[in-house]
Amino acid sequence: MKRPTIADIARRAGVSKGAVSYALNGQPGVSEATRARIMAIAQEIGWRPNLAARSLSGARADAIGLVLCRPARFLGVEPFFMELISGIEGELAASSCALMLQVVPDHETEIAVYRRWWGEGRVDGAILVDLHADDPRVPVVERLGMPAVVTGHPSGAGSLTAVWSDEAAVMREVIEYLAALGHRRVARVAGLPGLLHTRIRDEAFAEVCAESGVSEHQVVHTDYTGEQGARATRRLLSSRSRPTAIVYDNDIMAVAGLSVAQEMRLDVPSELSIVGWDDSALSQVVRPALTAVTRDIPACGAHAAQTLLRLIASGERGSHEGPSARLLPRGSTAPAGRDRTVSHVP
Repeated sequence: MKRPTIADIARRAGVSKGAVSYALNGQPGVSEATRARIMAIAQEIGWRPNLAARSLSGARADAIGLVLCRPARFLGVEPFFMELISGIEGELAASSCALMLQVVPDHETEIAVYRRWWGEGRVDGAILVDLHADDPRVPVVERLGMPAVVTGHPSGAGSLTAVWSDEAAVMREVIEYLAALGHRRVARVAGLPGLLHTRIRDEAFAEVCAESGVSEHQVVHTDYTGEQGARATRRLLSSRSRPTAIVYDNDIMAVAGLSVAQEMRLDVPSELSIVGWDDSALSQVVRPALTAVTRDIPACGAHAAQTLLRLIASGERGSHEGPSARLLPRGSTAPAGRDRTVSHVP
């Protein structure tokens, strides 16, 4: 079947193609009654805008883009991104704006997607996630002139608008809490080392451990998966001077770590305290329930979408700090037991 065109609408409405163009693009030049009749006809015959023509005319796409540079299989088990997307989508739906989502293997491909989307007029802007130190995406997006909001610390966002929360402050709260419980050997199973928020947490972890009297502390970087979280936990708990507390950078690794501790017949929390991050439903269904860093992730997504929509509509710039995450103690943490040094795996 032939794709409906502006000429088809004009013929049925008895007006010029120019009048149809004014009506469909929300421009002055036609009466409200004519505009309503044109819009009704367009809907009736299934007319949709031609993307190439829209890019030439400068018309709004009423869509924003989100590219995730993670393995697609990872999204099925990582609660964080699904919650973030739900917050973004909820805000966009209220504004009759669509979300363009694509999963890519690397930053080079991600940058190519931004170039294509912006060049073809497919999106009005984009949300950038997983900000890296010296992130190659930032200067490219700046040169494109595409409105963009970065979910990450302003120090890595260049001239782009950033929405962020204080990672260092909540890390301080976690370590000071464990130190107050008497833990002096604390390990951290962290995420990808190139991510800016990982580096911020790394620095805060080392600084606060030193200030709080945590005499032994170490960090193991992973890819956020349960497999690597479990492997890192086995290595830590098999050491001669095993930690009495472990902090994990997401809930999947924390749950995997809990399973490893139980496999190695270590009691949680009397022999090992565990702290997770993000406080998804996983934290509450395991036993003991996990002490976790909690934050409203859908609200973070909605905040990023709101900020981007304002930027697109009015050019309003400036970074926005959202509510900080906070520590929520549960059953997986307790005062440190007597000092134990092991020479074998339990």
